[in-house]
Amino acid sequence: MNLANKITLLRILMVPLIIVLLYFEGPVFCFLAACAFGFASLTDWVDGYIARRQNMVTSMGKFLDPLADKVLVCSVLIMFVHLHWVPAWVVIVMVCRELIVTGLRAIAMDEGIVLAADKFGKAKTVLQICAIIPLTLHYPYWGYELWRLGEWLLYLAMLMAIFSCINYCVGFYGKQRKQTSAAAEELHTDDPRA
Repeated sequence: MNLANKITLLRILMVPLIIVLLYFEGPVFCFLAACAFGFASLTDWVDGYIARRQNMVTSMGKFLDPLADKVLVCSVLIMFVHLHWVPAWVVIVMVCRELIVTGLRAIAMDEGIVLAADKFGKAKTVLQICAIIPLTLHYPYWGYELWRLGEWLLYLAMLMAIFSCINYCVGFYGKQRKQTSAAAEELHTDDPRA
């Protein structure tokens, strides 16, 4: 349990705080929830930076980091549905994407296939964070309704989530076919009757 992993755990532990702040609604609580979410999102960059800089990359960290991201984002999005701040279907699409990609990565890992994060997935993550902060600020602040910007960014994030999911599925299928072909070719060349 190194420093990077402790920071990742902190991100998970901040989720209940953010949800409770959103539950009470009101401009002050929403502002505090947005600040807490922003801080939690920042820890995603910090733990990765520390892990790489101080050579603290571990199997636990590789598991915890994406899990913390998904728990943080999905929890807040589901709370938004509860508060009637975003349409349920948008959140369903985004949560299903996370489940599909996570399952696909688990299958790929089991088969020795590496599915690296793609540009659509990275864009989706950035757009989600940029959408959630103004959506959390659900009330007018300084004369601006920032949540309207958050709605548009969330729709863009959903599109990136769909493209990313398709890209992961196509990439997995291609790598799996290549691996199967290579295994069949190796088996064929090892066969003395060939």
